[in-house]
Amino acid sequence: MASKLSRNDESWPGRRIDFVRFAENLARRRAETGITDLPRNSGKNRTASKRALLKAIKDIGGRW
Repeated sequence: MASKLSRNDESWPGRRIDFVRFAENLARRRAETGITDLPRNSGKNRTASKRALLKAIKDIGGRW
């Protein structure tokens, strides 16, 4: 089911992506290369503002 915000806007000049086909191709490429599980981002290069945001989320009980 499409999102309420999705619409078939023929005036869109950008490239259109069929996400079902994209997901199938991605799964096929991962299987071909043997990469089935990607590691999570370590966060070593986060900016100070991002670290502060994540700390604030954690402080109020959220989990990122």
